[in-house]
Amino acid sequence: MIVVFLLCVVAGTPTSGQVLDVCATCHPEAKCDNKPDGSGKVCNCKYGFVGNGITFCQDKDECQIGAMKICGPHTKCHNTYGSYDCTCLSGYNPSNNMTIFIPNDGTNCQDIDECRITGLCGDGGWCRNLEGSFECSCQVGYQVQDGTEPFHPYTGKASCKVVDCGQPASVEDTVLLSATGTTYGSVATWVCDEGFIWGSGHNTSVCGADGLWSGPTMVCEDIDECRITGLCGDGGWCRNLEGSFECSCQVGYQVQDGTEPFHPYRGKASCKVVDCGQPASVEDTVLLSATGTTYGSIATWVCDEGFIWGSGHNTSVCGADGLWSGPTMVCEEIDCQEPVHKPHSKTLWDGKTHIGSVVSYQCDEGYHSKSLNNHSVCGESGLWEDIDLWCEEISCGPPLIHPHTNLLWDHTSRPGSVLLYECMDGFYLESGTNISVCSLSGEWGEISINCQAKCGPVPFLANSEVVWHNRSVVMHRCVDGYHSWRGSSSSVCGSSGTWQPATLRCIEIKPAISHVHFLNEKCVQWKAEKYEEDSEDYRVTYTGTRDYQRSFRDEIKQYLSSKAEQLKLCLHLLPATNYSISITALSARFTASITTNTSLPEPPVPVVYYREFDTPVPTLRLNRSANTLDPISLYQVFVLPEEGIMVFDCSSPGSADPLSKNNFSSEYITAQILIGQVGTQMDFTVGDGLYYGGFYNAPLKKGRTYYIILRAVSQWKTTLKSSCVLWAKVTGTSYVLMVSSLSAAAAVGLVAFVILGGYSCIWLFKKK
Repeated sequence: MIVVFLLCVVAGTPTSGQVLDVCATCHPEAKCDNKPDGSGKVCNCKYGFVGNGITFCQDKDECQIGAMKICGPHTKCHNTYGSYDCTCLSGYNPSNNMTIFIPNDGTNCQDIDECRITGLCGDGGWCRNLEGSFECSCQVGYQVQDGTEPFHPYTGKASCKVVDCGQPASVEDTVLLSATGTTYGSVATWVCDEGFIWGSGHNTSVCGADGLWSGPTMVCEDIDECRITGLCGDGGWCRNLEGSFECSCQVGYQVQDGTEPFHPYRGKASCKVVDCGQPASVEDTVLLSATGTTYGSIATWVCDEGFIWGSGHNTSVCGADGLWSGPTMVCEEIDCQEPVHKPHSKTLWDGKTHIGSVVSYQCDEGYHSKSLNNHSVCGESGLWEDIDLWCEEISCGPPLIHPHTNLLWDHTSRPGSVLLYECMDGFYLESGTNISVCSLSGEWGEISINCQAKCGPVPFLANSEVVWHNRSVVMHRCVDGYHSWRGSSSSVCGSSGTWQPATLRCIEIKPAISHVHFLNEKCVQWKAEKYEEDSEDYRVTYTGTRDYQRSFRDEIKQYLSSKAEQLKLCLHLLPATNYSISITALSARFTASITTNTSLPEPPVPVVYYREFDTPVPTLRLNRSANTLDPISLYQVFVLPEEGIMVFDCSSPGSADPLSKNNFSSEYITAQILIGQVGTQMDFTVGDGLYYGGFYNAPLKKGRTYYIILRAVSQWKTTLKSSCVLWAKVTGTSYVLMVSSLSAAAAVGLVAFVILGGYSCIWLFKKK
């Protein structure tokens, strides 16, 4: 079915019944727009201009509303013809680093951190950044001059100067040894004057931040000769006198070659250490050691063999009088006396009680020793060695209880007592011994009785088979085509004589994901196989590539958690793309994959402004967004000479020969331009005589009328789709073509141009 719309306009000056060309009356700084109610056209001033759109459109001063509102904080606004621009105030920088900007891209004025400039506040100064400015203060050890803190180095003469304490003051009985300087942190050092010695305090002074010297605190005292170590020789001590000194001997020393007191520089007197000679022997003792024979030496004695220290001291000391004192120790002969008796034991002994004598113990019959040692020795202390010996009566204790048995016993636990074990009713003796005897070691003899219950036939589990069994245990496993799902795989014959069956579940093996398919090129659907009502987590990964766009790659991951058996997930797939999709059930560790190709959509209608020219070499312009994702492959420019009834089919491949003819029209392709050659803007001159994509851009003939059509083509594999728009009219006569809606011409698939006398009409054919 074909629906026909007829739009006709009158050439020349409008008369009764003709339509006025409103757009021809618009001001140069205005544009022609459709009225909101669709009743016709109206002239509106362009952005940046105000007026009625016909007789005047004057520049609009956008800065009148204030720089803060139109440019943002910290800015100045500058009006320009048809527009405006902005600059930042002093102390601020634009975020796009452009001196002049319009804030439609988010540009704003940011505070400049002046403190990043090294040395901005001078030597000794530190900088603090402020909003739109900065200020300076002095560091420790510096003070402001020619101003106050805080200060600005560009306004006034204020600066920071290092603190200077001047020359340090003199100190009583001292001499200044050195000084590193007079400024902050400098150190001065003093020493005592001749005839004095450093007694206490510190000998340094430091220049402080307040401009004052601190210290020193040193005190210099008059010299005392007795402070000289060894002035009176070994063993001598010094006594200071007014203007002199004298020496005497310490305790343990005695004067020789003179008398006390004496002066070491007058005569030969000196001090000699006291010597007591070798110490005398003591009855029943032996000299163990002696530290020497001089004053304070110590000699140590021990008792002779066979004797023990009874009383007194065992040391002797060399005194200041040159004599040994002591020792007073008394040594007595060693005797251990009668040995200790142990219960339930015999004593084996030769009757001797001197050092090294031995006594042994043996437990009475019916008892056994619970000690590691059974003999004692007479020691040097005159005592028998203490041993932890006790004799305990032999008993095997209560018998062990064995499962599923009855015990026959006379309730005695002496050596030789007998135990007899018998299986209970419902059990039988499978193996082992059932008699135990109490031994002399106090232990019951080991038995190995094994009583087994009578459980009957082996339990049956669905979809399983028995792989091993004996009288008490059966092992099961799932048959082919099934797998185990939790539970125990063993049946055990219980103590009651009944089977405790295995809890193994054998479930048919099925893939975790199946029946994967696509719906409407947008959603993927699959069936989930689960063995419980738990949620399953899925990871869906899809990767898209394009044959015609090698650098293109679309990689996305999505996650889904669901308990459902039928699942559907809609994806963000791009058109004209080869996709590979994988779905992974994370807990089951199973992955299913599928591929699909999204179809090629019709390309968007090119954005152009319809114009009319009276030159045979018109230049046309095409604008295209820099961030567009449309799948356009190329543009084709068609030339339609005006002659009679013209029919243009947007889906037709067109002719490369400008002189070719067909049954419908003589249109031809004058240029073919690949999308990579277009960019965001393209200017094209019709009839310049050059080749574009293998097509000859033939010059237009003067005096003839042509229609220029722009065709956008999307091509993927064997699929090709296109959309067309009427771009321009090149007029060789006085006829004028007016189009009320370019979008209407672009939306139909078939356009026919008809010339009827003084009228220019557009026939729009739309297939249904």
